[in-house]
Amino acid sequence: MINKDEFVNELLGKMTLAEKIGQMSQFAGRGGIPHDLADDIRHGKVGSILNEVGVDLLNEIQRIAVEESRLGIPLIIGRDVIHGYQTVFPIPLGQAASWNPSIIREGARVAAVEAASDGVNWTFAPMIDVTRDARWGRIAESLGEDPYLASKLGVAMVEGFQGDDLSKEGHIAACAKHFAGYGYSEAGRDYAYVNISESELRNVAFPPFKACADAGVATFMSAFSDINGVPSTANDFLLRKVLRDEWNYKGFVVSDWDSVIQLITHGFAEHDREAAMHAANAGVDMEMASHTYLAHLEELIEEGKVNEEDINSSVKHILSVKYDLGLFEKPYTNASSFPEKGNNNHLAAAKEAAIQSCVLLKNDHQVLPLKKENLKNVAVIGPLADDKHEQMGTWVFDGKAEWCQTPLQAIRKELGDDVNIRYARGLETSRTKNRDGFAEALAIAAESETIIMFMGEESILSGEAHCRADIDLPGVQNELLEEISKLGKQTILVILAGRPLTLEQTQHYVNSMIFAWHPGTMGGPAISDILFGKVAPSGKLPVSFPRMVGQIPIYYNHRNSGKPATYETFTYIDHIPTRAGQTSTGNTSFHLDAGFEPLYPFGFGLTYTHFHYHHLRLSSHEMPVDGSIEVFAELTNSGSREAVEIAQLYIRDQVGSITRPVKELKGFQRVHLQPGETKTIVFHLKASDLAFYNRTMQHVVEPGHFDLWVGGSSNGDLHTNFTVR
Repeated sequence: MINKDEFVNELLGKMTLAEKIGQMSQFAGRGGIPHDLADDIRHGKVGSILNEVGVDLLNEIQRIAVEESRLGIPLIIGRDVIHGYQTVFPIPLGQAASWNPSIIREGARVAAVEAASDGVNWTFAPMIDVTRDARWGRIAESLGEDPYLASKLGVAMVEGFQGDDLSKEGHIAACAKHFAGYGYSEAGRDYAYVNISESELRNVAFPPFKACADAGVATFMSAFSDINGVPSTANDFLLRKVLRDEWNYKGFVVSDWDSVIQLITHGFAEHDREAAMHAANAGVDMEMASHTYLAHLEELIEEGKVNEEDINSSVKHILSVKYDLGLFEKPYTNASSFPEKGNNNHLAAAKEAAIQSCVLLKNDHQVLPLKKENLKNVAVIGPLADDKHEQMGTWVFDGKAEWCQTPLQAIRKELGDDVNIRYARGLETSRTKNRDGFAEALAIAAESETIIMFMGEESILSGEAHCRADIDLPGVQNELLEEISKLGKQTILVILAGRPLTLEQTQHYVNSMIFAWHPGTMGGPAISDILFGKVAPSGKLPVSFPRMVGQIPIYYNHRNSGKPATYETFTYIDHIPTRAGQTSTGNTSFHLDAGFEPLYPFGFGLTYTHFHYHHLRLSSHEMPVDGSIEVFAELTNSGSREAVEIAQLYIRDQVGSITRPVKELKGFQRVHLQPGETKTIVFHLKASDLAFYNRTMQHVVEPGHFDLWVGGSSNGDLHTNFTVR
């Protein structure tokens, strides 16, 4: 086959304008091949199909495109393969809690293999929107609040989906979404307005997208939202100036579902025709679901309102991705050449991901791990203890609930007949507002020495358009926990949820608390292994947990302000004297009823041993503006069992041409230690890692003084400083 550029240019030269526009049009699947869809494919009006699965059906769709259309151009088949296909992995936010690119990469690889075996060759993931708002339903799909962590994990996901060669069997095209700023939607409401400065875009929102573009992600997706008055789907600053001109991106850009015609609803376009013009001129190469391009681009080109050269560029981008996927040589899928979906290796990978995603938030008096030999009567309580569907989480169109192994099943298997296990739902669902199930739950709890509660959110309470203003445990879960706590029994709470929750009240009702997110197919065995100490938890939070919803947005890498709060300046509301005089002297930035810190900070997570950081040192306390330094610290496992610690490196630029965050993550690594073992951690910190966009939007490294921390969370353990000359 001739090289890609020659092939694409030669094919483009044979295409009519109508066929070019057809390549720019994506059709939603309709559960079959109706006559009108088949005719549209034959006439070159379809470039892609989404949300259609089944290898026989998709092979027939490809056959029509390849054998019955004039030019025989194959279709790219899209599907939301977000955190697994039929084998479901933890939600992306849960996977991010592993802080392990290898886990993310393997999860995407398994998902790609399973999806590809059904004829899917393009996924709409990773979602790498940085967000600091737990109310937003799509935080479940994100990789958290930090651009550095999201960049590293987003790239790993792209690598897992795409492999080292897109044309190889089992590899599928990835899609970096949603470009850009979508995670800043007002009030955490999906599709809402985004008001964000260019500085914040470049320094926080863009880095994960730039990292994925540099890693060769095949496609980008524009966001639904209106950003600073110009919807992303019509935003030439994002799609042309930044993505094409500055980053030299060569893949193609797809709109989000119907977002082209939504330009009318935004009030940015008067009608479909104008919407098509704005989107095409902004650089949206392919229109998802709606068909304004098919209806209007030809006449817009004839009138000179859209440049045909821009259309040619869009089609080249699309054909190039199809070439890279090997579709021109191998358009059909041979399902027999793929491993069986849900095989033991896939399930093992899903279990390991679920284990590493779990975050131990509380463990008073080392209640965990549970010792089987000490257990006689155990109560398992909660609506999420034995619900296969709910543990899969959001965006699981193809997940097999019947494959799921629940926590109750796993606990029963682990304890066998030696322990008396009693089970009660307590609540019909996580949203239940009556106490009808309390009596049964309290009865079995009273007869047990150990109580394991499974609470949280059903999967439908997070994900796209499932935003919440109140992020406490929904329904009357806290009320049930309070009643259980009055029994004075050893109580462990495992939370399954799609977002951070406000647990200020909840934490007081239990001895131990594990946040398991929505853990996927193998969530049950993973949680059981942690409960009974087969493995020590190692997850760390990829997002801050607020004390109450009014603190949102709350995130570790905030600006300092001119009056930063400290414990010396913080006054809690209950401590203010009656009829106190009003004064601004000595005031600082905090909430009277919540303080100035989250309940659990970014990077936090406990385990079953104790880690001690010591002897922090630098190879030099001075770094040239184009140089680097080595950061060394000793990490000791001072406890009695082996475990993994996620060591984290943070810096602060003390003075800049724009104000800089109080801390920024610049490195992390997983360190496995035996009891009593000490290892030297080494971070390589380059001056380029300190770069940011200044007031004139230049990417610069500014000389000056920097703080540096190494530790087990964003709160840091060890501190030193250095200077960039």
